[in-house]
Amino acid sequence: MTDSRASVGDVHAAAESMPHVKVVVGGRGNRVYQVGGKSFVFFRTPRPDAVDPETGERYDDVIVLWVDGEGEKAALLQDPDGPWFTTPHFDGHPSVLVRAAELGRLSRDEVVEAVQDAWLAQASPTRRRRWLAERGLEE
Repeated sequence: MTDSRASVGDVHAAAESMPHVKVVVGGRGNRVYQVGGKSFVFFRTPRPDAVDPETGERYDDVIVLWVDGEGEKAALLQDPDGPWFTTPHFDGHPSVLVRAAELGRLSRDEVVEAVQDAWLAQASPTRRRRWLAERGLEE
């Protein structure tokens, strides 16, 4: 394990390293990573629900990662040292948000794990089982 701080490049590299990934580029050049036609990581365009509390400016660096349900989402959001957040737009949605500017609060390994978990949350049961089995892990 390394303790290097995470970067946006680590998010891209981790997402691209997962099997069966398709990259879709949105209308504003934002990248969306999909497995089996389902998004698992995407770089969000600025929206009115994610703003700087001091300036009111829309965040232009929000990354959305899927999670495996509300329990995992709650655990990430409750960590006072974590950079994860959500907005009312994502209430009831199995995902968490993180600003690219805050990725340095995480290690590279933590980001890789979050991306892998996002992929696992969206991959088909067969793909998920195969990926886990190749690593000697179980569901």
